[in-house]
Amino acid sequence: MKNIAIIGSGSWGVALAIHLAKLGHHIKIWSFSKEEADLINLEKKCMFLPNVVIPENVECKNSYEEVIKGADFILQVTPSKFTRSTVKEYKPYVDVKNQPIIVCSKGIERETALTLDEVISEEIPNVRIGALSGPSHAEEVSIAIPTVLVIASKDEELKKLVQNTFMNENMRIYTSEDIKGVELGGALKNIIAFCSGVAAGIGCGDNTFAALITRGLVEIRKLGVALGGEKDTFYGLSGLGDLIVTCLSQHSRNRKAGFLIGQGKTIEETKKEVGMTIESIDNIEIAKKLSDALNIELPILNTVYDILYHNLEPKKALEMLMTREKKQED
Repeated sequence: MKNIAIIGSGSWGVALAIHLAKLGHHIKIWSFSKEEADLINLEKKCMFLPNVVIPENVECKNSYEEVIKGADFILQVTPSKFTRSTVKEYKPYVDVKNQPIIVCSKGIERETALTLDEVISEEIPNVRIGALSGPSHAEEVSIAIPTVLVIASKDEELKKLVQNTFMNENMRIYTSEDIKGVELGGALKNIIAFCSGVAAGIGCGDNTFAALITRGLVEIRKLGVALGGEKDTFYGLSGLGDLIVTCLSQHSRNRKAGFLIGQGKTIEETKKEVGMTIESIDNIEIAKKLSDALNIELPILNTVYDILYHNLEPKKALEMLMTREKKQED
């Protein structure tokens, strides 16, 4: 059995803790909030997953040192925009040779356009690192609904460690060497999920969603390959798989955010109503800057960017996409 440190007490961090604890591992979660730590420790509850009971072999602390000391590996599960600042705080306690870090968040750093593994590697040089991603809503993982993920790393031992630690009849783990592609797939699909919410908000149907997912995947692939990911990765679990679940599920906060925008809410009203980090809003801005710099034509990304930042009316955006110049499918 393993000792596992989880940095972040949100829904995904707690869902992973529950899954791993049920396999017999000992879990320590770090939270910035004493209130959240007390809720987990004393009541065995999570404010983001109100219908689950947290196992006894999960404890939560506000001290990085206490959480990381003695851990076999570290799961980094804070929102992407807090990755660098969080890692800066806990890096003095990491045993670089013996405590690999697995990125479980999805996003791109706004200021640098780096993937999260690159951010961590800048802060902790030579640390062993991987990225765990795929179609996985916390609400379902926390109640043991079968889920399939991919662990990406150049480190073969790390991949075997994650497979051996996580896998059971409710969770299957595949491996990949394409950490860049796996991270980009997880981050960029949030943009298309947001768009699917906008489409739902203005009353579109199944035909539209199918087209949006298909053409959205083309845009993810184009940008992802240009940024260094492998083409096939974007047709796998962290690309197409995650795209499907996030675009169509009631659990998706990115889809919900898009829906509210489609209904006429402002960005601030949307953030307040969703109540959790909305990775897609930051990622849309980053992806737009990257695609412009690389001179890649991404019409869906461009129109959703204009909806958010240039007050383009969602129905007008859809009309613009539907009436673009005729072209061959790519």
